[in-house]
Amino acid sequence: MDIKEITDKTIWESFIGKYDSASFLQSWSWGQVEESLGQEIQRLGFYQNGNLKTVCLIVFQKITRGNFIFVPHGPVVSQKDKKFYKTVIQKLISYLKNLPEIKDYSFIRIAPTLLDNPENKTIFKSLKFKTAPIYLHAESIWALKVDNISEEELLTDMRKTTRYLIRRAIKDEIIIEKRTDMNAVDDFYKLYEKTAQREHFSAFSKKYVRTEFESFLKNNQALFLFGRLKNSKDYLASALILFTEQGGYYHQGASIHSKHPVPYLLQWEAIKETKKRGCKNYNFWGIYDGNRTPKAWEGLTLFKMGFSGYKVTYLPTQDLILSPKYYLTFLWEKYLAYRRGIKVI
Repeated sequence: MDIKEITDKTIWESFIGKYDSASFLQSWSWGQVEESLGQEIQRLGFYQNGNLKTVCLIVFQKITRGNFIFVPHGPVVSQKDKKFYKTVIQKLISYLKNLPEIKDYSFIRIAPTLLDNPENKTIFKSLKFKTAPIYLHAESIWALKVDNISEEELLTDMRKTTRYLIRRAIKDEIIIEKRTDMNAVDDFYKLYEKTAQREHFSAFSKKYVRTEFESFLKNNQALFLFGRLKNSKDYLASALILFTEQGGYYHQGASIHSKHPVPYLLQWEAIKETKKRGCKNYNFWGIYDGNRTPKAWEGLTLFKMGFSGYKVTYLPTQDLILSPKYYLTFLWEKYLAYRRGIKVI
């Protein structure tokens, strides 16, 4: 199996679309996000007899708590058997260890989209990986199948209360705006900061949100939704939805407390937009799983599950140690996990 860098967007996106990455984090657009934020990336193609069999976006993270090489929700493989997947990981490790700059990094971190089961854990354990103290991206997600099902059927499958609140929002004449203008970032961020203060979480910077939006928008893969009362200009809820060929993703959200069920109608419009674009699934992103997520996520999880769907739990993020410096990062991240109420496995 040969590994080569892929510089042709069409080749990359065609493969991702065909084999369903299950995440936007291996998309071409996400690579652009990382580059715009100052990170070096490589888009790798794994070829067998001249045929592309796997793609893998890698990000060279240089941060205060320690430098590492990161694979976010990847690699994306064309074959589902475990032997092939293990071979891909072995080839990836060998490739990375032979890079001239490898001495500058203390570990390799992979956030796979393999299901969390003993067989998949064995793949990484046999290659000397250990579970990371924290995760960088969602490991347990809630998703909803939207293809080959009518809007009426989607509504019927929802929790009774969720369906009622959507209809009440319509009756209350809640307006949902769809925006792709640059000012949408500023309007979203005003709500986002208030949400972060209320829910006590660390907000992404405005630069981060703007970069994410702009990078995906270049490929018609981003949309802001805003909800407000009919006779008011004040927004009560907002969401940034990202798209790939396979799915829509609720990656950023914000709201202020209101007696009007604006977030319910906003999510329903996001689901319909995802269906309209021909996607297979709508991904509500991270949910509470009882172990590696903060207990504060329970309420948000209950909200997401009300729209019906299914839970997917991925294998916990895996680290391969390259240098003793890793343990400095490990101790710091273990402390961060404790602060966030996350169980270290």
